[in-house]
Amino acid sequence: MKLTKYLVYFLSLVFLLSLSSFAQQEEMTTEEWEAEMTRLNGQKQALTSEIETLNTDIENLQTVKSGLQDPEECIDELYALVGATRKDVDNFRNAVNELDGRIKRKESPKADRQADLDALKMNKISALPEFFDKVHNKMQQALDAWSDAPPVISYKVVRGDCLWNIAKKKEHYGNAFAWPVIYKANRDKIKNPDLIYPNQTFSIPPLTQEEKDKYEKLRKNYKPAPVQ
Repeated sequence: MKLTKYLVYFLSLVFLLSLSSFAQQEEMTTEEWEAEMTRLNGQKQALTSEIETLNTDIENLQTVKSGLQDPEECIDELYALVGATRKDVDNFRNAVNELDGRIKRKESPKADRQADLDALKMNKISALPEFFDKVHNKMQQALDAWSDAPPVISYKVVRGDCLWNIAKKKEHYGNAFAWPVIYKANRDKIKNPDLIYPNQTFSIPPLTQEEKDKYEKLRKNYKPAPVQ
């Protein structure tokens, strides 16, 4: 109420000062006075209408607010849909973050990380909006993009060995036609691919997919010479 009184006093003072200022400049005619009053009354009606509209909006918002459910209750109801408590969700969140870090760091073996992710997918909590895309899509995509490069094998030549037989070994390529890969990887040690010696140590690099396809095609198309 005090604020309203102060506002009325202030507006009255402004109005009187305005009239005094205007009166000092020139006297108003009757027509000018009526026109000014008409303009001011129009402004008053417009402002009054705007105030009524704002008050209606405030009442509507208060009605909507009173009908809203407590956000914390909404969260508990959402968790209840998957049979979980807040503690269960917190533990699941920690497990997701931990596994996500292990996948990003490529902590081998990859098969174990896939098993860990599959276990998270089986948990109903993974269906919650917070986790679904990360667990069922993004983390799986990261695992799919994780390629374990086979290590380079070190092999010591024994009597009777040749590059053909070394490449043919199952623990190497399982395909004798891939012997040029061993030769190229050890050019500093092999002067003649037909001459290798016991106790030489060769590096056996992994085959690329292109090399696998190339030498597998050679192996399948190979036809040994007929025995005379």
